[in-house]
Amino acid sequence: MKEFFKMTCATIVGIFLFCLITCIIGMMCIVGMIASGSSVKTVESNSVMVLNLTGTLEERSQEDISGLSLLTGGGMSSMGLEDVLNAIKKAKNNDDIKGIYIESGMFSADSPASLQAFRRALLDFKKSGKWIIAYGDSYTQSTYYLASVADKVFLNPEGTLDWHGMGAEPMFFKDALAKFGVKMQLTKVGTYKSAPEMFTADHMSDANREQVTVYVNGIWDNFLKDVSASRKVSVDSLNAYADQMIMLCKGEELVKKKMIDGLLYTDDVKAEVKKKLGLKDDETINQVTLADMGNVKDTDTDGEQIAVYYACGDIIDGAAQGMTSTGAVIDAQVVCKDLERLANDDNVKAVVLRVNSGGGSAYASEQIWHQLEKLKAKKPFVVSMGGMAASGGYYISCGSQWIVAEPTTLTGSIGIFGMFPDVSGLLKDKLGVKFDEVKTNKFSNFGTMARPFNDEEMSYLDAYINRGYELFRKRVADGRKQSVDAIEQIAQGRVWLGQDALKNKLVDEIGGLEVAVAKAAKLAKLSEYHTTAYPGVPSVFEQLMSKASGSNGNYLDEAMRSNLGDLYEPVHILLDMKNQSAIQARVPFVLNLK
Repeated sequence: MKEFFKMTCATIVGIFLFCLITCIIGMMCIVGMIASGSSVKTVESNSVMVLNLTGTLEERSQEDISGLSLLTGGGMSSMGLEDVLNAIKKAKNNDDIKGIYIESGMFSADSPASLQAFRRALLDFKKSGKWIIAYGDSYTQSTYYLASVADKVFLNPEGTLDWHGMGAEPMFFKDALAKFGVKMQLTKVGTYKSAPEMFTADHMSDANREQVTVYVNGIWDNFLKDVSASRKVSVDSLNAYADQMIMLCKGEELVKKKMIDGLLYTDDVKAEVKKKLGLKDDETINQVTLADMGNVKDTDTDGEQIAVYYACGDIIDGAAQGMTSTGAVIDAQVVCKDLERLANDDNVKAVVLRVNSGGGSAYASEQIWHQLEKLKAKKPFVVSMGGMAASGGYYISCGSQWIVAEPTTLTGSIGIFGMFPDVSGLLKDKLGVKFDEVKTNKFSNFGTMARPFNDEEMSYLDAYINRGYELFRKRVADGRKQSVDAIEQIAQGRVWLGQDALKNKLVDEIGGLEVAVAKAAKLAKLSEYHTTAYPGVPSVFEQLMSKASGSNGNYLDEAMRSNLGDLYEPVHILLDMKNQSAIQARVPFVLNLK
């Protein structure tokens, strides 16, 4: 028996030591991979940069492309516009990179404006005299919009090219909620403030249909103009092709229509790239990926620092409310502290606020506006608008010294609403819950689940929302140096494209982030400058710990997103409504552009 216990203890100790040594070796391997992945990348001579258009394009990647993505095999379910623009700029200035190869896959972008910025960077790359080749087994409308800048656009002989036009298909849940005994009580200011319609109506209001028609046609006109210029195909022809379901036509027809330059299989397109690089058939193509470019040394680091602060996602009152479905939020508590630090940092000579937000909490928007006013008193402050900077997103932008927007940025939407779910029908009629009441004062039970608001309570809420709207309108009038009456003519919750907002003096210039940075440098009187992005990307260790703890979402959430598709956003909004401020300054919850 004594020998048995000795052997058992020895075995347990051995297993423990084996596990310990295995963990140590594993951690050493991970550290080594991180170190190698984060080291400076040297680009081999005669290389091509490869852009795989798969997954989604967002304002900023939620992961460090040069770190954690390498540990997971280098694949990226999403790419950040920030990373893409930086990579293309580095490739343009790197003599060892001769061209870009674009390979089309299943790809979608967070907004048409992000696609425009991506495409403009590719056009700028070509100005250096370098080439771009695009290939796809199939092209979505978004990937074709990007690929159309290429010197040569090739398609698999059995592939497809989708070119169908632009549309919006809002969803309405009023009747669905009614089946469960739930209805929304609404108070709002703004004829065009259509965000609540999803839950309070069963069709688009006339005002909303008007504004959606304008901006959908405006976005499509930009797509037509850009593709026409690159492919040398008239706008009228491109519009006609959109009406002919060319996605189902033969490849030879697409060549005749000048939508593509040829039909090739994968080995043939590889030969085309080798020809551009001057390589023989048996020679290997030197490739650099988007992740590789993240580790290529940035030579543009001279001069003074301009901070680019990214404000992306829903605007919320505090971190306690949790993450939104997009994974990115503008937490007023966090952002205000960051902005205060930037204002007090003598190394930062100017700040560019990069806004990509449809708004959110009106209270949080006011807090951020206030902090930006304090920053503006110390140093130049410029706004660069991304996919959208509307409602609360415009609120935090309007006080800047200069506003730059993309042609298809959705902006404006100067209006406020309050939406309060009435679940008394669900509780009483569907579930049989009974309520009784004891109170000391008239409004002691204000906001109870037992009943909807009465007329007097709604009148108080209406007055409160009106005060919020008047304050929002005044903030805009003061920031844009116009009268309140002038702002009222373009407010009322109306959404404007950036190109139309320029005419209405809601923005100052059309362009991308680079234009806003140049303006900030001019205001700060800087001849040499470089940019630093804020907030910083989490370290690889922080990302690993975050994923291990599940703090960036979970598989169940991703499964729900995959299964529900377009229904995911409204369902998530309903489930998360208790975490949101009841008083909102935001654009329609789901734009649903097709």
